[in-house]
Amino acid sequence: SINAEYGVVLPKLSCQLLPRRYFSIMSTPSPYSAVYVTVPNEELREKIAQALLESKLAACVNMTPCTSMYTWKDKMEKDKELLLMIKTKTTLVPELTELVKKTHTYEVPEVISIPLSELGNPAYLNWIGSVTK
Repeated sequence: SINAEYGVVLPKLSCQLLPRRYFSIMSTPSPYSAVYVTVPNEELREKIAQALLESKLAACVNMTPCTSMYTWKDKMEKDKELLLMIKTKTTLVPELTELVKKTHTYEVPEVISIPLSELGNPAYLNWIGSVTK
C-alpha cells in the first residue's frame, strides 16, 4: 500500500514501511562515488593514488591487499592484488577512469564506480566535494 508519507510495503523487510524520502534520495544521482580499482603491485598502487590526489580527481584513496579470482581468456586465474577504494565526485569518474586506463599495466583495468548514498556522514561527503576539482 502507498500513502502520502510512506512508500511501498517491502515484504522482505517484514512489511516494514520506508519513508518516501528514502526512495527519492535513492532515485536521484549521487554527487559522490566510490571507485574500485585493483592493481598488481605497490609501485603501481602508489603511482595511481598519487596521480589521482595531485590532479584532485580523488579526495581519498584507501589501499588494501586482496586475492582476486576471475576468468581471463578462458582460463580461471587467482592473483594477489591491491584494491584501491577511491572517493570522488561522480562528475569526475570519467576523467578518473581515463587516468587509470592510461597509467595501468593491465590490458583491461578494473574501474567500477558505485554511488555513495547521501544518507552517509554529510560532513565527510562535503569534504570530498571540497578537496576535489
